[in-house]
Amino acid sequence: MFQKIVVGCILGGVCAVSGYLIGSQIPHLQHLWWAGWAGGGFGLIVAFLTLQLERVVKRVPLKTIMGGTLGLFTGLGIAKLASYPFEQFLELPTLQIPLYIFFSAIFGYVGLMLGGKKVEEIVSPPFLEGGKTFRHLPKILDTSVIIDGRIADLCDTGFLEGTMIVPKFVLKELQYIADSSDDLKRMRGRRGLDILHRIQKQNRVRVEFLDTDIERMDVDSKLVEVALKLHAKILTNDFNLSKVAQLRGIEVLNINQLANSLKSAVLPGETMQVQILREGKSQGQGIAYMDDGTMVVIENARQYIGKEVNVAVTSVLQTTAGRMIFTEIKDDGGSHVRS
Repeated sequence: MFQKIVVGCILGGVCAVSGYLIGSQIPHLQHLWWAGWAGGGFGLIVAFLTLQLERVVKRVPLKTIMGGTLGLFTGLGIAKLASYPFEQFLELPTLQIPLYIFFSAIFGYVGLMLGGKKVEEIVSPPFLEGGKTFRHLPKILDTSVIIDGRIADLCDTGFLEGTMIVPKFVLKELQYIADSSDDLKRMRGRRGLDILHRIQKQNRVRVEFLDTDIERMDVDSKLVEVALKLHAKILTNDFNLSKVAQLRGIEVLNINQLANSLKSAVLPGETMQVQILREGKSQGQGIAYMDDGTMVVIENARQYIGKEVNVAVTSVLQTTAGRMIFTEIKDDGGSHVRS
């Protein structure tokens, strides 16, 4: 922030001095005492407009700027060619400049707009999955997936690679959580910052911090808008964000869905050994957990809490929150309980 202020002041000073010198040297205005000061004021206005233009331009992707610039110059060249049939009118001074401005405005605008939009087809050929290479699309990280921490393990194993984008507003939210007065929130925020530092050390991924923000929007809405602008995926474990992003046509990588898909598959009729930890919601039920965290519900097992039992799978229920396995005590004619 301090650097921007210093550079802005230098730019304003240079423009003001240059404007003063230009204004005081104009032949028809040299005799006016205020000519130089007017030029200096105009220079300050130009400096201010330049700084405002910089704020707008930095939100536009570089390839769009390059494509628009190329299209603009192409359009101006076509405007020059299009003016030749009107050569007889160009000899008239009163028509020469208006005609050229007319053609330059039309073809320059068309070139600028088409260049900015069609550059996507040059950078990303349309025959590669609608102009995008599926594997190497950038991935935008949200706050929840950073704090969760499992993304660092995925990067360690090599299942995730490419560019990871952390927008400025996500980093700001992490810093806000890390500075919270609540001990649990503060610990979660600092964990998230540590996870980001750990991912930065990976060779397979590159972490980029996107210096952009969108005013008057919540963080989830900002993530969706940035993903649309950059044609990027969103990496998250937030169920609601996943649904909203998918409705907008954004590809979502949900860590929780990945974890659920990697859990051990069981079928009705299979047997397993579990330790009943607590009582279930329904009368007589017992609750156990598999090694991967999957909840196992055992019917008529309240009296076996704290013991290991052999159970048979009766059904498997897949929910948005995860998977639940329903079982019953296996009766094989022998002992099915271990203390």
